[in-house]
Amino acid sequence: MRDKLVAAFCERTNKPGLHSDGGGLYLEVKKDGRKYWHYRWRDRFEKYTTGKSAGISKLRQRGLGPYGLNDITLKDARKLAGECRRMVRSNQNPIEEAAREAQEAAIARASTLTFKDCADRYIAAHKDGWRNDKHTAQWTSTLNTYAAKLMPLDVAVIDTRMVIKCLEPIWKTKTETATRVRQRIESVLDWATTREFRTGDNPARWKGHIENLLPKPRKVTKVIHRPALDYKTTGAFMAKLRAVDTVAAKVLEFQILTATRPGEATGATWDEIDLNAKIWTIPAGRMKADKEH
Repeated sequence: MRDKLVAAFCERTNKPGLHSDGGGLYLEVKKDGRKYWHYRWRDRFEKYTTGKSAGISKLRQRGLGPYGLNDITLKDARKLAGECRRMVRSNQNPIEEAAREAQEAAIARASTLTFKDCADRYIAAHKDGWRNDKHTAQWTSTLNTYAAKLMPLDVAVIDTRMVIKCLEPIWKTKTETATRVRQRIESVLDWATTREFRTGDNPARWKGHIENLLPKPRKVTKVIHRPALDYKTTGAFMAKLRAVDTVAAKVLEFQILTATRPGEATGATWDEIDLNAKIWTIPAGRMKADKEH
């Protein structure tokens, strides 16, 4: 006979011991009031060999978890017990099956990485080949900001729909940034595929894929170049610039005189400048082409 217990009794009883629901399901009440579910059965493949129980099939018990409204209810326990009975009928051991499932889950967790895990590993693997720490920081900040929805997800389940959700909100308003975010997502997913944490096509691929879903960047924002300063007015401009006594003005003058990029001029340090020889040497690490200038 099964279903002998009722929910009210399970909630109310504090009597220590095993309370049978039938069909091998028991509610155990500890002396301190804690309650646990168990499934018990006779193992037909193993028998006691000594004492009064010699020749009798061994009694086995598999814990099903704690009782409680926020844990395993009577209804939940009956379902779990039913699964155990099916295992026994199929000559399976519920204890061994639970251990096997736990092991498989542990293996699955060990072989699973989130997108954030992969992004961190990709950055760590490539940062030494990047120009400077700023580039590494940009990688991290753009992905954390614009690919935040992907970060906690198993990298194996990320699809086109998820990638588009990250890109679409900024594709028209921050097109250059969105383009870089897409490229970085694609690179991380390529890394994950190569390391066998995911399979299939890259959902962030542009050619033949994302280009079919989003307009081309150059169609969204047209590049408008700043007007150049007419060389005839350069002298007057320099005179005005030198009258401005700020660091920014001096950096701009230095940049104009040396025909360098803003980042190269603002990043200059005294150890790069030989005042006696009147030579400023920019190291390769600060140059876009990675060559000393």
